[in-house]
Amino acid sequence: MSSATANGIQHPQTNGHDSQQDQNNFNIDQIAADFDLAGQDECNSSARMFERTRIQVLADERGHVQKKTFTKWVNSHLSRVGCRITDLYTDLADGRMLIRLLEILSGERLPKATRGKMRIHCLENVDKAIMFLQEQHVHLENIGAHDIVDGNSSLILGLIWTIILRFQIQDITIEEYESTETKSAKDALLLWCQMKTADYPNINVRNFTTSWKDGLAFCGLIHKHRPDLIPQFKTLTKDNPNHNLQLAFDICEKRLGISRLLDPEDINVEYIDEKSIITYIVTLYHYFSKMKNDSVQGRRLAKVIGSALDSEKMAHEYERLVSDLLSWIEQTIRSLNDRQFPNSLLRVQEKLVEFNRYRVMDKPARFAEKGNLEVLLFTLQSKERANQQIPYQPREGKMISDINRAWENLERAEHERELALREEILRQERLEQLATKFNRKAGLREKWLTDSEKLVASPRKQIDDDQFGTDLTSVEAAFKKQEAIQTDIAAFEERLQNIMAIANELKTEDYHDYSTIEARKKNVEMHWEYLVSLVTKRRQCLELAYNLQRVFQEMQYIFEWITDLKWRLKSDDIEKYIMSADDLLQRHSLIEADIYIIDERLKRAITDADEYLNPDVNIDGYRPATPEEIEMRIHNLQKSYEELIELARKRRELLEQAKLLSKFYSDIGDAELWIDEKQQTMTSPDMGHDVNTTESLIGKHKLVENDMNARYGQLETLTNQGDSMIKQGHFASRKVNERLDMLKLKWDNLIQMSSNRVEKLNQTHDYYQFFSDADDIDTWMLDMLKLVSSEDIGRDELSAQTLLKKHKDTQDILDNYRQTIDNLKRTNLQILTNEQQNSPDVQQRLQSIERRYTELLELSKLRKQKLHDAISLFRLLADADNVEAWIEEKERFLATLDPTQVNDIEELEVIKHRFDGFERDMNSTASKVAIVGHQARTLVQNDHPNSQEILDRINKLN
Repeated sequence: MSSATANGIQHPQTNGHDSQQDQNNFNIDQIAADFDLAGQDECNSSARMFERTRIQVLADERGHVQKKTFTKWVNSHLSRVGCRITDLYTDLADGRMLIRLLEILSGERLPKATRGKMRIHCLENVDKAIMFLQEQHVHLENIGAHDIVDGNSSLILGLIWTIILRFQIQDITIEEYESTETKSAKDALLLWCQMKTADYPNINVRNFTTSWKDGLAFCGLIHKHRPDLIPQFKTLTKDNPNHNLQLAFDICEKRLGISRLLDPEDINVEYIDEKSIITYIVTLYHYFSKMKNDSVQGRRLAKVIGSALDSEKMAHEYERLVSDLLSWIEQTIRSLNDRQFPNSLLRVQEKLVEFNRYRVMDKPARFAEKGNLEVLLFTLQSKERANQQIPYQPREGKMISDINRAWENLERAEHERELALREEILRQERLEQLATKFNRKAGLREKWLTDSEKLVASPRKQIDDDQFGTDLTSVEAAFKKQEAIQTDIAAFEERLQNIMAIANELKTEDYHDYSTIEARKKNVEMHWEYLVSLVTKRRQCLELAYNLQRVFQEMQYIFEWITDLKWRLKSDDIEKYIMSADDLLQRHSLIEADIYIIDERLKRAITDADEYLNPDVNIDGYRPATPEEIEMRIHNLQKSYEELIELARKRRELLEQAKLLSKFYSDIGDAELWIDEKQQTMTSPDMGHDVNTTESLIGKHKLVENDMNARYGQLETLTNQGDSMIKQGHFASRKVNERLDMLKLKWDNLIQMSSNRVEKLNQTHDYYQFFSDADDIDTWMLDMLKLVSSEDIGRDELSAQTLLKKHKDTQDILDNYRQTIDNLKRTNLQILTNEQQNSPDVQQRLQSIERRYTELLELSKLRKQKLHDAISLFRLLADADNVEAWIEEKERFLATLDPTQVNDIEELEVIKHRFDGFERDMNSTASKVAIVGHQARTLVQNDHPNSQEILDRINKLN
């Protein structure tokens, strides 16, 4: 497994479809990561073999459950057409059953399956099914027809899961969905389960795995919709999961007619298969969704009122908790700023223990309370936004920013308190060390002074009792020793001043037990004064012993120097000073320089001490010290020096690791800073104010995503570096792992924020695109308004007929434009979110368009009527003109007929014949006049706008 996978860093191009994320691995990588993190002993090969075996067993078990569940699910749909499969991996290979399944789920007709059982026929049939899925915008990654034909188990399971997501889960929505946040279908299904089981205190649905293990969640869903099927629900307990699961599955199968996709043994396992659970639950969802509730609106109203009351209660609770938390922070800061420490290491350490107890016990509870306050405020505001209320805003002094500012002051006071306590502890420890050093040196000085007093005060006894012997040589040696003692006494004064300086420093630093130090100091001074008074009586000491004491003194000094350096090498806690690794390395180099000097002085001291191991170095057989004592001193000094060398080597290794860790922290800090900057970009409230600005923001977001893709390689390199440090047993492995986990969490949050932002930008773009299309429709309707509201009705019947024909074309255009308006409404329903669809602007705009379109139809109908009336008028006027012209003509004709002026009978016959024809024409014309009159009365009765003109013309005609 790669290090990037082990630490959970997700590539920013990961597909958002649940089906494609889980097709090939089925969470096996996650299980493997859990086991890899659990097994840290790389040498234990048998443990690793057990882990691999366990992982494979879990994968096989999950695959078996999914296969069984998906097989039953497929059969539940194929049974509608009388088909069935027995083996999911082999029965889909020829593609026929797969095509039938997709036809049943989609309700569409797929291309007819190819007959034949050859591999090419199978590949062709499977290809038809895959092409259909792609046409349905189902994204299939790394799945080909050959994978299905060859019986690739993991890809076949992934394909069935993708089909379930597309045709069963994708369109799931929740009626009482309160949040404005867009959720996936899986989250909507989980929310549905939580809503349905919210009234059951012993059911807590948090996921699609462990929450269903005891069977109560299944029983709760059934009881919520059909309480008559499980009247004994209150008697069910978590202690009998198999009974609960068996009861739920039996009722679903026998009473509700839902296929038994699962068995109790499929769920009551260590690692439950999530996809199998979702497949069964979505079947329950589709069944219960058909059961309508008539009191939904009433419950919604009650819910709104209850929500308002709950919001008010939550606001009061928030203010009370904020006041309590701020009061505690203020009191704690006052306590932490107290610098009156007790003058005792033990009591200061008790203060530090008390401070640590506050950090471990008091502070975490308050920190959790602070987090709960943020959650409470966020929940309250989100709830009020969901209810379209003005979100609650805390008053000045009780905002989250005020809490954070007070908490920062608390952290600052806490940090300063810790520094002050540790500084005081260091001071007290140094004083204790000085006191110990004083007592040790004072003890040595007191002993030395006491021995010197005895030696100087009673020379005879000194010679008899110690190693000097009683012969002359021994006496001479004792005499010389006395001279050496006298010289040593003179040199001893400087050592005495050293412990006096230590005592004075303890007094200056106000050491709590200075009275004991002072008493011992006076005792040393008293002995010193007494010895000085006796030294005049003994003036000769042993030069040889004196020189040896000088060598021993040098060795002791070197030993103390080595001890001091060893203490310095052990004193620093390197983890606390990671960022100062270079300075610590420089200091360590200085210590190594001191070690080099010690090495030179040690060699000289050992050389000088070796001289006293020579048997020839004696005065008449007297030796100031036994070879064993000298060799022991040399051995102890060399051993201490070797320990110092080893400590220095180990410390340099630790400092080199600290330097590497400092570089790692710096790089990971830069990465986290970059992620924080991008998160600020992702949280920008700017979503654009029109289509162009929204498209510009989408383009900028794509640039940010490209930057994230480029940054991913750097993060992976950084992760590999951290993994390498952990595998090499770095002393800060735990913190490195924590930083890597934090980096992974921030990266995952950035990925999620990026996905949310691009989704919101697309929704905003669709929103503005809707208004742009609406503006185009309004512009078109304004143009059409000019046409249908025109007052031009023509000058005569021909022009009126032409205008009527043009108006019919306009009416056809107007009727056909109905589809454009309907398309705008469908766009509103398909693209815009529920919140956008229900917004007043969208609804008002749609209503305005519909109203204007209706007005256009009314105006068009009115203009059509006007044109018809105009044509009727022009036709009536034309007929009237023709009748009037005929009358005038006949009047002129009658004026020419005068029978009194005719004498010839034949002419009278002609006149009579012409008059008969005139009477016939007059009867025909009278019919026309009657018809014109009837038309005129019809127009007047229909409220023709020119009714008065028509009446005048008819009266004139009559």
